[in-house]
Amino acid sequence: MNKLKIPENHSGISKTLRIPENIVNDIQNLANLKNLSFNKIIINLLEFGLDNLDDEDKLKLKNEKVEKKN
Repeated sequence: MNKLKIPENHSGISKTLRIPENIVNDIQNLANLKNLSFNKIIINLLEFGLDNLDDEDKLKLKNEKVEKKN
């Protein structure tokens, strides 16, 4: 018999953002179309943006992370 496993929710930090109304509307419409939460869409869009930074910004971000570790 299979057992029910409840996945743990990722920990997160709460931030307040000011987003233009037209962008909020587009994101909410996309969330509704995909049957996902507004938050999940925002996270996916942010991850995509970070993964697709131009090379110069990626290098700066990587260097910033290394400096903070030291």
